[in-house]
Order: sequence, then C-alpha cells, then structure tokens
Amino acid sequence: MLPDDVHETLADRVNGTIQEHEPVGGGCIANAGRLVTSEGPYFLKWAEEEAGQTFEAEAAGLRALREAGSALVVPEVLAAQDADGEPGFLLTEWIETGQQPRDFWQEFGEELAALHRPEEERPYGFEQDNFIGELPQRNDDHERWPVFFRKERLLPQAEMARERGHWNADWDDALDKVLARLDELLPEEPPASTLHGDLWSGNFMMAANGEPALFDPATYYGHRETDLAMTELFGGFRKSFYEAYRAAWSLEPGYEDRRAVYNLYHLINHLNHFGRSYAGRVERTLQRFA
Repeated sequence: MLPDDVHETLADRVNGTIQEHEPVGGGCIANAGRLVTSEGPYFLKWAEEEAGQTFEAEAAGLRALREAGSALVVPEVLAAQDADGEPGFLLTEWIETGQQPRDFWQEFGEELAALHRPEEERPYGFEQDNFIGELPQRNDDHERWPVFFRKERLLPQAEMARERGHWNADWDDALDKVLARLDELLPEEPPASTLHGDLWSGNFMMAANGEPALFDPATYYGHRETDLAMTELFGGFRKSFYEAYRAAWSLEPGYEDRRAVYNLYHLINHLNHFGRSYAGRVERTLQRFA
C-alpha cells in the first residue's frame, strides 16, 4: 500500500489525479509499482530507512545515461527524494513493454557501443557516490584507470566483506598481489565511457518501440569493458549481442583476463549481499591472478 506521505508528495508532481498504485514484480530492495493517474501511468519505487537513501543517486545515473547520446531507452526522471524521516521515492515515466523483434540483440549490442563512446574527456568516477544494489559504491575521480579500480572498487568491497565477516583472512596475500598487478592487467587510460554499472539480464527490458530499455543503474564513467564483463557474469545475453558490439567497436586483446578482474568486483559485492555462497568464486579469481 502506498504510504500517505508519499501519496501526498506525488499528488503535486504528476499530471492528473492519482487513482491507484499497482505493485509490479522484480524489486528486491524497494517497493516498485505502476502509479495510475487520470492522465496516464508512471513508474514509482519507494522505500524507507537505508533502502530509501538510494533514489537521488539512481536518478543522477538515469539522467547521465539519457544524456549519453544512445538510442537505448532510459526512463525520464520526474522526481526523486531520499528518505529523511519519511519514505524516499523515485518517480519516472512508465515504459511499456513490447514484442522482441528479430534484430533486438544486434541492435542492443550496437546501441550499447554507441552509449559507451565518450563525447568528451573526463576523469574516471562520477558526480556523486551511488549504490551497487543496496550497498554503497564510491566514485571519487581519478586520472588513471587502474588506480580508480583499485581504490574505488576492489578495496572498498574487500573491506566491507571483512567488516561483515564474509572475508577469509587467507585471501589477504592474494588480494594484495592482484591489487599490485592492476597496472599490468588493466589499461592505463582507456576512454571514460558512460557505464550502466550493473548490466545484468534483470536490468533491461524490451520497450514497446522495439528498443532495449535500461533501468536500475549504478552509473559512473569508466572502462567500457566492465559493462560487457557484467553481462557475461550470469549470462542471458545472446551471441549476436556481442558480435554486434565488437563489430561497432572492437575490443583490445586480453579482454578475457580483464573480464575476470572486472567481475571480481561484482563477485565480492555479491559476497557482501548474499554471503559465503560466492566465496568459492571470489577465491578462484584471486588465486588466478595472484
């Protein structure tokens, strides 16, 4: 049920009179639903306490994706508010789903490559810290990519795992060796692309116009291969997607190794989210590069 204070706040932000709020599936952190008004529907997420502190950062990520010059559909942010004594929320346009056209995966690959092509030079990072799932993601600016990935990605997640009791002390030496090798494993100054940041199969959909639509980002500016690596971590993307991406913008040799390094970040993040079920994959990756 939509809280009264959220209903009252939104009444001044939408066109028409609010008629109902229909829950939709897929959300595991916040409440998600279709807000129906007399003038049309909107998409609404809301949550209290810690989960309610993520929406203004998510809104900034959606805006950055929309501004990146791709044909990918990204919902327009209409309002966002973090929880502060009342529930936080994110209100966006409603994206209707459609049937998947034959060339969907090819277009998705081409359009992701277009999203990744930077229009200007910028440091690695983002205008503000945000969240990967419900956990904090640091985005301080750095001029060298290995430094960014060391200080803003791997080190904070490893420290969080220690604090939560998920880290094995026997991994410390391997982690130190991996961190020391990032200068040789990762490119020094790749183009700083606009990244979705959490691009798995649950964070895109088919829009009614036949175009792929992105949502639930953890946006920042970084090496484009991190997005591609995430798509391969849990699967769900077809071969034609990768072929089209590489045809639009080829990858440098060594991607298979970099993919594993980049996905180490997400594996430790999942270790922090879901516990020791991810410990084996974290340990194997650490040992591979140590």
